[in-house]
Amino acid sequence: MTLKLFGLKNCDTCKKALNEIEASGQPAEFVDIRADADLKTLLPRWLAAAGDKLVNRSSTTWRALSDADKAKATGSSLEGLLLGNPTLIKRPVIELDGDVFVGWTAETKARIG
Repeated sequence: MTLKLFGLKNCDTCKKALNEIEASGQPAEFVDIRADADLKTLLPRWLAAAGDKLVNRSSTTWRALSDADKAKATGSSLEGLLLGNPTLIKRPVIELDGDVFVGWTAETKARIG
């Protein structure tokens, strides 16, 4: 199965992850979360796998949110917040063989090979 990397075209971390994955010889498909991803379908699966770790709390989008919107970053309100602000999704999100990985961390690298 082809690895899918969901991110933003201008995200340095996503570029780095994609380059490292491709350099390892593993085929990868890049999907832009703003332009090409069906987030209504994907978010429930991602949230089930990662929970609120899916929220990038260090992003400029997060810092620009009101306190009321930040309070929505838990539970059932989280999906709506991420749908309305896809740049709040921590990147990259990687899908491989039914597993979901969030962020380009040492753990992610080890698990995807």
